[in-house]
Amino acid sequence: MPQKTKHTPMMEQYFSIKKDYPDAFLFYRLGDFYEMFYEDAIEVSQLLELTLTARNKNADDPIPMCGIPHHAAQGYIDTLIDKGYKVAVCEQVEDPRTTKGMVKREVVQLVTPGTRLANSEGASRENNYLTGIIYLEDKKQYSFSYADLSTGEIKVAILRSIDSVINECESLGTKEIVFGSEINQELINRLEHHNILISRHIKELSELSVSNELTEELESSDLIKGANVLISYLNITQKRSLDHLQKAMSYQPEHFLKMDYYSKYNLEIAQSIRTKDRKGTLLWLLDETNTAMGARLLKQWLDRPLVEKEIIEERQDRVESLLNAFFERMDLKERLKKVYDLERLAGRVAFGSVNGRDLIQLKTSLNQVPGIREVIEGINQGQWDTLLEDLVPAYSLVGLIEEAINEEAPLSITEGNVIKDGYNEQLDKYRDAMKNGKQWIAELESKEREATGIKTLKIKFNRVFGYFIEITKSNIAALPEGRYERKQTLANAERYITPELKEIETLILESEEKSQDLEYQLFLEIREEVKKEIDFLQKLAKSIASLDVLKSFADISESYHYVRPELVNDKENLELIEGRHPVVEKVLGSQEYVPNSVIMDQETSILLITGPNMSGKSTYMRQLALTVIMAQIGCFVPCEKAVMPIFDQIFTRIGASDDLISGQSTFMVEMMEANQALTYATSKSLILFDEIGRGTATYDGMALAQGIIEYIHEKVKAKTLFSTHYHEITVLEEVLSGLKNIHVGAVEEDGELVFLHKMMEGSADKSYGIHVAKLAGLPDELLDRSSDILAHLESETPEMTLQTTDSVPKVEVVEAVVEETEQLSLFAQEDNPVLKELKELNLLEMTPMAALNCLFQLQKKL
Repeated sequence: MPQKTKHTPMMEQYFSIKKDYPDAFLFYRLGDFYEMFYEDAIEVSQLLELTLTARNKNADDPIPMCGIPHHAAQGYIDTLIDKGYKVAVCEQVEDPRTTKGMVKREVVQLVTPGTRLANSEGASRENNYLTGIIYLEDKKQYSFSYADLSTGEIKVAILRSIDSVINECESLGTKEIVFGSEINQELINRLEHHNILISRHIKELSELSVSNELTEELESSDLIKGANVLISYLNITQKRSLDHLQKAMSYQPEHFLKMDYYSKYNLEIAQSIRTKDRKGTLLWLLDETNTAMGARLLKQWLDRPLVEKEIIEERQDRVESLLNAFFERMDLKERLKKVYDLERLAGRVAFGSVNGRDLIQLKTSLNQVPGIREVIEGINQGQWDTLLEDLVPAYSLVGLIEEAINEEAPLSITEGNVIKDGYNEQLDKYRDAMKNGKQWIAELESKEREATGIKTLKIKFNRVFGYFIEITKSNIAALPEGRYERKQTLANAERYITPELKEIETLILESEEKSQDLEYQLFLEIREEVKKEIDFLQKLAKSIASLDVLKSFADISESYHYVRPELVNDKENLELIEGRHPVVEKVLGSQEYVPNSVIMDQETSILLITGPNMSGKSTYMRQLALTVIMAQIGCFVPCEKAVMPIFDQIFTRIGASDDLISGQSTFMVEMMEANQALTYATSKSLILFDEIGRGTATYDGMALAQGIIEYIHEKVKAKTLFSTHYHEITVLEEVLSGLKNIHVGAVEEDGELVFLHKMMEGSADKSYGIHVAKLAGLPDELLDRSSDILAHLESETPEMTLQTTDSVPKVEVVEAVVEETEQLSLFAQEDNPVLKELKELNLLEMTPMAALNCLFQLQKKL
């Protein structure tokens, strides 16, 4: 809070600026430092581990204060942004040397998690997305938009549910969400559980007009609303030219293979479950790209695999042409290595933050285009025609940079040595004057030493006194009377000036100042010429990025002997012969990996998988899903032969975890994810269910597992891999025409369990759970006791018999007769009302969640 004593004009200025940025740390420029005051200072000093000091220490209420050097500010800003905060950068917008009174200051940029520009190499291979959301209350829908400020990309969609909004945010890795004035509180509450900064509606967003050019491609006013809130926010926060923003384009999620965030996480598409980074993921495997643009595009393709056969096959054709042209591909690879990030270079040009080195990088990149085009033209047989339309050399732009910009240009554009000699006649004159003037200084120094006989006489320069002659005290007696005019006296020397030296100084200093000013103006003119080509550069960047990804697919396909999948109609066979899990194969090596086929004909919709733990069931299931994703982004796939339908969605229920934030158990999470699949899957979808029902009592779990299988078989008809330890339900193969049993082979040798990791027809004969426990190293005494208990239980295990009701197969549990029991079985009490209610349930008309709730109520009654 402001102090009680009267504020200085500077602090009054600080308050007037801070009130407009209450949710951001204000970096207030004072000389060579950015200073923070009051609550900002206290919190920032803790977050950045800075020393907290005070202004007006002798006042009754001194002002908390901390600061950082302006030249090191970026590192501190990055740290705060990483922690999810905003930073308002307030600069001096007047020269303090020429301004009387208070220097004017303004916030020149608001840096937020969603508007941060990537600086590091690792960040350059990732998009940094800002998201905008408008709630369309009359339609109960959401206008959803996202943008990457550094590349200028803007996309907009209409989403129909909170779940779809959250899924898009998680899939994009959104760092910040901007809401318009229409806010759905339920969505806000759900998003607060995710690590995303929420920026509330800003009044100016509704008042700020947005260029129609950016939204002219959008088909509806609802889409335009979503784009406007985002573009307005960017204009408000960045306070500079955003000429690199591309036209907002709409997209429809259903035009891509849909996977929710949890499926992507379970399948380890872009993030490893164990390491939380890229290593060990499908992205890690496929990323042989040579440009930052290509790396970002590859991740985008993995996030949104295609469902249109023609586009997939166009990519396949291009991969095949590169795969068959080894030497051309190697030439292409070397050229791509010299291409810098054209998308973000274009962004820096528009931002006005580009420097001489950036333009040299741009020239180096553009110099590769003719060679890249020549390589593609050499292998083109029609499949590259559309890409070549934008893969056009920029000879005039290269010529301008070549002629104007020094190859060794410094980072600063205001201190000279950016523009080449010979580019501008006036600049050359200034430089000649500086060069000759310094030569004149050297000659004058030599002449004065000879004339005075003082060998230690020196001509020096500093910014305060300019050029001067310096003579030590011991030599002053030898100086002829009246030769020099005294300028400054030091403890051990005297400094002098002469009319000739003053004339040379004026020439040199004027030339230096005018030279730097002229260089800066020339650089701005060159930057404006480059800015005119932003649209061209962005199209060129897209072409090169696409080429880079396809080249990466060809490299991977050659290295690991992948094959081109044949894409067939929806209801035809799925046939993957000797398929492999691509990531596991890379980690283990091809000699150690055991391949497995996945064969599902037109009649087979479900593979019921049994076998021991650790035998490879989950790997087998993930293997199929990753193969589908690879095929539908246009890559070749890891098997000997592939015939595949195009899937519209992938649902997974793999692994077990509690949702502690919302207070849901593993079993509840499992049932909710299962319900998602059963509700939204179609006959064109792929479902992977691993050990459904294991989080509850045996009979509950078994009943749910069977009910889910029957529901998929009769209602959903999606291609499904369902692994289970409930061996009793393998008898469903006899009555469900679309279900087929397979199992992972395992044999016992001398009492030891040996996994074959090979899928075989039929069901496993047992679970081998105690054998797996033995492999884990449990004590022998415990294992022996467990074996005795298992033998006893198996002797009294209820038998499974099949019963058919209304043409739908059921499995009925028939209790074995036990002569002596201490407690009567529920199923022996024919008059039990709970049993009567259970018998009257029509399970086929119930969803899995309804069945679960009903079971819970029955259990409570018992």
